[in-house]
Amino acid sequence: IYPQSNDPLIDADLINQKKWVDSIYNNLSLEEKIGQLFVVWASPDKGEQHFRDIKKQIIKNNIGGIIFSLGGPTSHINWLNSFQDLSKTPLLISMDAEWGVAMRLDSVQPFPWNMTLGAIKDNQLIEEIGNRIGQQAKRLGIHMNFSPVVDINTNPNNPIIGNRSFGENKINVTNKSLAMMKGMETAGILTSAKHFPGHGDTSQDSHKVLPKIKFSKARIDSIELFPYRELIKKGLSSVMIAHLNIPSYDINIPSSMSENIVTDLLKNKLNFNGLIITDALDMKGATSLSKNINLDLQALIAGNDILLMSNDVSMGIKEIKKAYMSNIISEERLSYSVKKILKAKFKAGLNETKEIKKDNILKDLNSDKDRKLYSKAVTRAITVLKNNNDLIPLSKNKKYGLITLGDSNHNYFYNELSKNIDLVKFNLDTSIEDISKKIDSTSKIIISFHRSNSSPYNSLKLSTEEINLINQIAKIYPIILNVFANPYSLNQIKSFNNIDALVVSYQNSEISQIKSAHILLGKENSSGRLPVSINNFFSVGSGINTGSNYTLGYGDPKSVGISSEKLKRIDDLINISIDSLMVPGAQVLISRKGKIFYHKTFGYHTYKKINSVKKSDLYDLASLTKILATLPLIIKEVDYGSLYLNYNL
Repeated sequence: IYPQSNDPLIDADLINQKKWVDSIYNNLSLEEKIGQLFVVWASPDKGEQHFRDIKKQIIKNNIGGIIFSLGGPTSHINWLNSFQDLSKTPLLISMDAEWGVAMRLDSVQPFPWNMTLGAIKDNQLIEEIGNRIGQQAKRLGIHMNFSPVVDINTNPNNPIIGNRSFGENKINVTNKSLAMMKGMETAGILTSAKHFPGHGDTSQDSHKVLPKIKFSKARIDSIELFPYRELIKKGLSSVMIAHLNIPSYDINIPSSMSENIVTDLLKNKLNFNGLIITDALDMKGATSLSKNINLDLQALIAGNDILLMSNDVSMGIKEIKKAYMSNIISEERLSYSVKKILKAKFKAGLNETKEIKKDNILKDLNSDKDRKLYSKAVTRAITVLKNNNDLIPLSKNKKYGLITLGDSNHNYFYNELSKNIDLVKFNLDTSIEDISKKIDSTSKIIISFHRSNSSPYNSLKLSTEEINLINQIAKIYPIILNVFANPYSLNQIKSFNNIDALVVSYQNSEISQIKSAHILLGKENSSGRLPVSINNFFSVGSGINTGSNYTLGYGDPKSVGISSEKLKRIDDLINISIDSLMVPGAQVLISRKGKIFYHKTFGYHTYKKINSVKKSDLYDLASLTKILATLPLIIKEVDYGSLYLNYNL
C-alpha cells in the first residue's frame, strides 16, 4: 500500500504503467479522451434494448467504464465480455457491492450489512469479509467496488444510510472501514470511500432531494472527515462525492459540484491524490442545480475525475469539448483526470484484458467459506443488552412462551428453540387470557420482532399494537425481547424497565435466526456491542457477554477439517439402512474439536411410522456401551500400535 503523499494509483510496475498510460492517451482523439471520464450504468435484467444502448455509448463515445447493477452472474459476465471486446480502450468495471456482489446480483451469498458488522469487536473478521467480497468481485471481472461506506450515522432517521453505515462512533467506523478496505485491496480491487464529506447525519435521501447539512466546518472536520483522513493515509484508491447542500462550504450548490469541497477540501486540505468520483449524476440531489448548467462540465470544473451515470453522455462530451476549446478546461486539467483513470486501469490489470469465464461461476461465488464467514459474523454481532436474573441462557427445565411480531419469517428461530426447550407459540392476536391458560406466571415469554432481510431500507418500526402488547405482557411475565432488525427499531420503546432481557440480532436471515437461538440456548457465547445508541437508554458500545451452558458448541464442518461432500455418504448409509428395514429411523450427531458439525434425524421411532425422529428425542445408551465406550478405546490402542485389528480380544 502506497502512502498518499505519493500516489495511491501507482502500480508496482511504474515504468510500464507510465508507458501504457501515455501510449493510450496519445492515441485518443479529444472526444475519446473526454469519453474516458464517463461511467455508464448497466443492468442485465433490463433487456436487449438497454444492452444495445450501452454498446452505442462504447462505440460512439469511448466511455471509460461501466457500473454494473441488477442481474445474475452469468448475464453479467456475458454483457461484460461483449462490452470489453467492443471497446477501443479497456473499460473500468465497477459495482456498488457494499455487502458483496449479492447487493446487485441474484444467486449469490450476501455478507452482513455494515451496521451488523459494526457490532463485531474483531476487526480481523471484517478484513476477511472484505477480502472475500474482493475475491467475488475479481471473479466477475469487476475492478472497483464503491465501498466502504464511511458515513457516520448519527441520525436515527436517516432514510438512505442507516444499515449501510458501521455506526455512529467515528473510531469504530474508521477501524471497520480500514479493515474492509484492506481486505478488498489485498484481493486486487480498487476501493472507494463514500459519501464525501459525510451523509450520516441527514433525514433526507439525496436520490430524491438535495439534503441540507447545517453543521459548521469545525464539526464536519472533527466527525465526518475523521475516517477519510485515516483511509487516505493508508492508500485509499478513490473517494465518491455526495450530493449535499452544505452552507458552511457552499450555499445551495451540491457538494459534488462545489470546487470548495472537491478541490479545496478533499484535494488540497486532505491531500488526496486518488480518483475522485461523483455520486450518480441522475440523482435528484445533483439535478437540483440550475438546468442552465451542464452537470458533467460543472462536476469536472469542481475537481471530479469520474462522472458517474450522466443523464446525457453525448451532451456532456459536447459541453466539456466546448469548454476545452474556450480554455475553460485546459489540456493540463483534462490530461490530469484522464491519465489518473488510465493509471487506475493499469493497476487493475487492464493492460492485459482477459475473457471472464462462466464455468463454475455459481460455485465460485458461493463457497463453504462464504457461509462460514457469514455465520461467524452474525454470531459475533448479536448483542445482549440486558440479562436480568440470568434469563439467558434458557433453562431446559422450564416452560417458555414465544410471541412473534413483525412482517417476516420467524420459522428458523422458532424451530431451533422448540427442538431444545418446552415452548408454546402465540401470535399477536392471542389474548392475555389465552396465554395464561397455557403457561403460568412463573414461565418466561420470548418476544421476537422480525423485519424482512431483503433490503437494508425496509421499515424498522414496531406498530402501536405491537408496542402495547410488549408492555402488557411485560407487566405479567418476565420477558426476553429479541429484535431481528436494526437497533433503531428499539427507539420507539419508551421504557425498558419491565423488559428483563434484551437482544439485538440485527438481521432476519436464516443463519441470524439460528445463531440467535443458539445464544439464547447457551450453545454460543454473545460478544456483540451496539454500533449506535438507543435513545438515552443504551449508549454506543453497550453489550453483555453471555456464557455457554453447553460443553459442545456448534460449527461448520470445514472449521474442524471435515469435508461437507464426504458427509453426504452418511446420509446415504442411513437412508439405505431405513429402506432395507434394518432400522426404522436414526439420529446422527458428530462432533470434533469441541464442535458439533453434523446433526441430522432420519425416519421414525418404529416401523409403524407414527412418530418421526426429532433432534430433541432422548436415547437410552445402555445397550450401546460396547460401541460408545469400548470401541473408541480400541481405536486409540490401534493408533498407538498396542493392538492390531486381527488380534483376538
